[in-house]
Amino acid sequence: MKDTELKALVSLLDDEDVQIVSHVEEKIRSLGTAIIPFLEQEWESNFNPQVQRKIEELIHALQYELLKERIKSWYETPEQDLLTGMWLVATYQYPDLELIKLKQELEQIYYETWLEFKPDLYPFDQIKVVNSVLFNKLKFGANTKNFHSPGNSMLNVVLETRKGNPITLCVIYLLVSQKLKLPVHGVNLPNLFVLTYKDERHTQFYINAFNKGLIFSRQDIENYISELHLTPQTSFFEPCSNLEIIRRVFRNLIMSFDKMGEHAKAEEVKELLLLIADGADLGV
Repeated sequence: MKDTELKALVSLLDDEDVQIVSHVEEKIRSLGTAIIPFLEQEWESNFNPQVQRKIEELIHALQYELLKERIKSWYETPEQDLLTGMWLVATYQYPDLELIKLKQELEQIYYETWLEFKPDLYPFDQIKVVNSVLFNKLKFGANTKNFHSPGNSMLNVVLETRKGNPITLCVIYLLVSQKLKLPVHGVNLPNLFVLTYKDERHTQFYINAFNKGLIFSRQDIENYISELHLTPQTSFFEPCSNLEIIRRVFRNLIMSFDKMGEHAKAEEVKELLLLIADGADLGV
């Protein structure tokens, strides 16, 4: 479709006939995401607030459909790459965010850690090196002031502000550790996401990235579960999958948007979560 035809379509968005506007919106949506740059240009050159709002809604609808397709594709890949999954979560709020940017930032954190890392250290000491770099040198930490901010679930925001919620801090810690060839994995505890160091020699302990990498034991988890009056489950002690991590990030994001009163966004994220639900009890 030529630019002149597209301009003519956009000009009809403020038509008084609701049916015409509805038909135009449908036609624009049918053109797919390739039309987004044109719509952005039209938004900048149009001074009618009503038309601008409709253009914004159309751009969001197109980006949202693209995100749904990307999430479905990610879900169908055998590896369900964690960083790619976190990137997809973040693109709900930051659609122009590029995966390569996240990769470069994490590569820099890995490099800073690698400089101080010695593979022949004992497991506890290896983890202490990672803790020292992430929490002392690079100043990553818990966002206790704005715990329910949606930004805490967005990897790009946490990498920039150095503040996050338990699961996003754990994801950064896990990605850096695994690149250092450390057997570090996520653990799905109730109300708190943590990490476990678990190697082939049956060495296992736990790490709380939300508390500056505090190392703790299986007994500590048993005490924690007991305090919550819950029945212990294997999943409270053992590594979880990348898919389970992304599902939990989505659940956190839904809760954050609801707490902020942004219920329409919470409903949209719920739809994204359902795409990767696979019949699981998602608690939403």
